[in-house]
Amino acid sequence: MVLSISRNEAVELLKKYNKDAFHLHHAYTVEAVMRYFAEKLGYGEDADFWATVGLLHDIDFEKYPEEHCKKAPELLREGGANEELIHAVCSHGYGICVDVEPVHEMEKVLFACDELTGLIGACALMRPSKSCKDMELKSLKKKYKDKKFAAGCSRDIIAKGAQLLGWTLDELLESTLEAMKATEDAVAAQTE
Repeated sequence: MVLSISRNEAVELLKKYNKDAFHLHHAYTVEAVMRYFAEKLGYGEDADFWATVGLLHDIDFEKYPEEHCKKAPELLREGGANEELIHAVCSHGYGICVDVEPVHEMEKVLFACDELTGLIGACALMRPSKSCKDMELKSLKKKYKDKKFAAGCSRDIIAKGAQLLGWTLDELLESTLEAMKATEDAVAAQTE
């Protein structure tokens, strides 16, 4: 995988279209989780690419929510992104807002983890520690089953993501929780 823009350029591009602290935190979280999964799944040589896709996956969401994943190609091309990165970014909207199918394992991980990082983040905010580091899988599963909790995080998309990866739902929940535990401090350092 060829990374056509540097991390600094990607951050600059992200911040050009995203100002809200919540959206920036989500971008840094997904970036860190994608890097974690690249390493864990044996794609270490492509970790920068995976991370950049995670960082930029919602580039158009804050400014153009009605055109999510449709406006992204234009914004990414302006920033110097290649077609491989653009496809990967847009694939997380498959069946939701675009017909760009996740093909590579990296794209399937992004599809599966995007919503789930939001759910885990919401769970963490409900904890006295405000952290996911002390969260257990059973607590996450309980919140996952409660459709009223973090209702904006689609359980159907999370389940479809697990299916795309060929993982059980529990495997996806546990792996993503572990990824967020491992990267929480690094994400916090970027958003202070």
